[in-house]
Amino acid sequence: MPADHGVDEQLNWPAVEETLGVRLPSDYKSFMATYGGGSIGEDGMSILLPLPVEYPQWDPDSIGGYTPTLRYIWEDAGGVPGVSLGSDAVLAWGIHTNANDLGWLMSGPDPDTWPVVAFRRHGDPYWAMFDCGMVDFIRRLMTAEFDECPLSDLSLWGRPSPFVHWREQQRRWLQGLDPMTGEPDPIIQDFLSRPSP
Repeated sequence: MPADHGVDEQLNWPAVEETLGVRLPSDYKSFMATYGGGSIGEDGMSILLPLPVEYPQWDPDSIGGYTPTLRYIWEDAGGVPGVSLGSDAVLAWGIHTNANDLGWLMSGPDPDTWPVVAFRRHGDPYWAMFDCGMVDFIRRLMTAEFDECPLSDLSLWGRPSPFVHWREQQRRWLQGLDPMTGEPDPIIQDFLSRPSP
């Protein structure tokens, strides 16, 4: 996955972790330094920023902002079968199309050992756990190295896809381009050409 459209978020990790009240895995920090927050694939996965940011068009999601939703889903759908940890042990890191949500199960004091948990809207069971980190999960998803697709959507299964940083997505959108492909988008252009109410 080339980092051509990645941007180092240049985050102050001690301040970020103090605000979140938790240490974050080192592979996530490395991802933020290489790619930053943004999306993988046209209909794929959004990697959350750690904390909310404001931007003129839309605010990208964040770990701090999306974790309450993921915890609600954990409570509502019962969590991973056989796992006794409650919803307070779940921390979001990604949102995938078709209501596939991704996070870590904070199962111990070392964040580098936390497994990935995934809510699959069409899964049976809804929740699954994977003994790998975030970056390895993404790699294994796009290279189809799991026994089966870990999500209920096949858009990234066995399909290495480009990454586009959230700022680049918003720049493209404001120019009437598809945020992921950079190609002209008549729907966006039509929307942008309408007078504001």
